[in-house]
Amino acid sequence: MAIQAQKTYKITEADKATFERDGYWISPKILDDNQIERLRKAHDRVWSGDYDGDGMPMNPYRPSVNPDALRKLDNGWWINDDIRDTVTDPFIGELVADLLQVNEIRLWHDQVILKPGVGNKETSSGNVGWHQDYGYWQCSSTSEMITVWIALQDTDLTNGGMMTILGSHKWGLIPDSNTFFNQNMDELKEKYAGGREWVEEPCILKAGQASFHHGLTFHGSGANQTNEARLSIVAHVMPGGTSYLSGIQHHSNIRLLGPRPYHGQPFDNVYFPTLFKR
Repeated sequence: MAIQAQKTYKITEADKATFERDGYWISPKILDDNQIERLRKAHDRVWSGDYDGDGMPMNPYRPSVNPDALRKLDNGWWINDDIRDTVTDPFIGELVADLLQVNEIRLWHDQVILKPGVGNKETSSGNVGWHQDYGYWQCSSTSEMITVWIALQDTDLTNGGMMTILGSHKWGLIPDSNTFFNQNMDELKEKYAGGREWVEEPCILKAGQASFHHGLTFHGSGANQTNEARLSIVAHVMPGGTSYLSGIQHHSNIRLLGPRPYHGQPFDNVYFPTLFKR
């Protein structure tokens, strides 16, 4: 019998303690089976160029020469209604607000990620290098951001599930930690561990569950050694009031502030919708 989505779940003190200690928290099932199926179909549609409306995604990364390589695009909510409904869900926003203990949550951007199954093939093409998400987001005024990584199938290390480094959000921002596309996991571990305790923990998820990890938590993933693609929808979210830090790092979201973005300008227009506000 399928486990039902828990749309009324409330963050507990134990959940907050886990998140603050480890840098991530795994939710109960937050998508029902019908939502999961719709989002799996959304994957098929967006990768074939079948979009809702006349928009385009941001930063599509779909290599044509290597079928084993990871595919991803940002802001799937611009081009697919089911993705939009998921990544702007007030329920997800409330969970994040309670984990961060803030009053408002907005969407920073989303990601649609497909990791092809390579079976027993020896390849690192599907690896996602150890990285900190905030390593890419330094134009935003806070690292107190959360990534909500939603599994669209049962996910573990066999099919390239994510691993986190326990407590690494307490290390602060590590220089040059924007290494999502560096597939040499051992090299990156040596670079970032720096004498710190490096404890890798797999995020084992049932379909419809999500990992909520802090913007400074190191995480990465290995190959999908099954014969089926691993699919996910990812919502990157931020507290209300997050603003632009100029002159530090380029990010595609800066241009969404308008033709003359200025230091301190809040990310609060239609491109950064509110998920939840108390």
